[in-house]
Amino acid sequence: MGKQYQLIPKKSQEFIANQKLFFVATATKDSRVNLSPKGGDSLRVLSENRVVWLNLTGSGNETAAHLLENDRMTLMFCAFEGKPMILRLYGTAKIYHPRDKEYTELIDLFPDEIGARQIIDMTVDLVQTSCGMAVPFYNFVEERNQLKNWTEKKGKKEIGEYWKDRNLKSIDGKPTGI
Repeated sequence: MGKQYQLIPKKSQEFIANQKLFFVATATKDSRVNLSPKGGDSLRVLSENRVVWLNLTGSGNETAAHLLENDRMTLMFCAFEGKPMILRLYGTAKIYHPRDKEYTELIDLFPDEIGARQIIDMTVDLVQTSCGMAVPFYNFVEERNQLKNWTEKKGKKEIGEYWKDRNLKSIDGKPTGI
């Protein structure tokens, strides 16, 4: 049965730390709802009500655009092996760019990534678990290296140009803060 918590229980923190994949959902009042899968070594639980994740360069930048206008965000984790479980973190989030002091303070929590675009800092106000009994089993094989290889080949300067070309606005024309 599903349960709700005001803080992230230790057992849930351990569950989160073991996940290879999570999903982030955001929207503004008048935008499309964005739901994105995230992977790699990109998320840290800093306390019972705070998580941060490293947002890497991608084809879009919807999360950043949405959070500038509406700071609500949901993260979802699913157990694809072992005991079934779905865990959602609800809360509000701030975006930090490489130019921000907070980004500089947090970036060392993550592996060095040329494609590091922003750090999302989430204050969790509700944790909800549900059974996850309908989620199928999947076996983790390995991380994909394509994004890392692509960003390393481009280098910092070309990644900056890519941001200007493709990451300045959301699909709904909202600014992303880059």
